[in-house]
Amino acid sequence: MGLLTYAAIAAGAGGAVVSAPIVLGAIGFTSAGIAAGSYAAGMMSTAAIANGGGVAAGSLVAVLQSAGMAGLSTAATTAVASAGGTVGGLLAMLI
Repeated sequence: MGLLTYAAIAAGAGGAVVSAPIVLGAIGFTSAGIAAGSYAAGMMSTAAIANGGGVAAGSLVAVLQSAGMAGLSTAATTAVASAGGTVGGLLAMLI
């Protein structure tokens, strides 16, 4: 692997970690809870209807809301960085 590939992997990993909280907030998973009328509110409504009125612990909506309120855990940060680095590396190979 060349220097460009390593740079693309680092940029992808760093960019993903930095942008994750921004993206979560933008779709409605905020530190104050799910924003009314947002994409997140629609997800929560769908999940609640599917589960008889409640959102199941460990569901995608619950995990994203937790990350929106408290930030990414170490494991989540690692997963996001890994995914971003992989995408960066794959893009570098295409160039």
